[in-house]
Amino acid sequence: MRACAAGDKSALRALYLRESKQLLGVVTRIVRDRARAEDVLHDAFVRIWRRASTFDASRGGGRGWVYTVARNLALDFVRGAGKHSGSEHQAADDEIDSLADPDDTSRWLEKVGSSHWGGDSARLQECLEQLEPTPRACIFHAYVNGYSQSEIGDLIGAPVGTVKSWIKRSLVALRGCMG
Repeated sequence: MRACAAGDKSALRALYLRESKQLLGVVTRIVRDRARAEDVLHDAFVRIWRRASTFDASRGGGRGWVYTVARNLALDFVRGAGKHSGSEHQAADDEIDSLADPDDTSRWLEKVGSSHWGGDSARLQECLEQLEPTPRACIFHAYVNGYSQSEIGDLIGAPVGTVKSWIKRSLVALRGCMG
C-alpha cells in the first residue's frame, strides 16, 4: 500500500493481478451482475489508487482494506440502484439457501475463496466455529451475501441494533482468534 501511496503504478498493477479475480467474485456476489461488478471493481481500484495514502496499517492489513473498499463500493452500488424487487430478493434468497448454509463454514469459506481471508481459511474456519450460530450467520450474511444490517435483521427476525452488536463483537472475537 505504501508503494501505491507513493504513486508506484507497478505496485497497483501487482495488486490488481494478485487480487482482482477474488475481488470480482466478492463484488459479483453482492451486485449479482457480472458487467456491473466489473464496473464496481474498476471503481474500487481507482479509489484504492487515489486513497492508498489513507491506509493505516495499525488498523489492519492491506488485503483487508482493499476488500473493504471493494465491498463498500459494491454495497453502495446496490443501495443506490434501489432495493431488489420482491421476486428478485426471493430468488437471491433461494440461491443463497441452495449454495451455502451459514452453519457450514467450510462450504461458505470455499465459496468465497481462501485468498480473501489471507490464505488461512482453515484457521478462520476454526475461529468462525467458535462463534454462536446466530452471530456467525450475521457475519455470513454481511460478508458473503453482502446484506445490510437491516436486511439481516429482517432475515433472522432481530432488531438492527442487535445485529450490529453481534457483528461488531464477532469481528472482535475473530480478530483475536486469528491473532
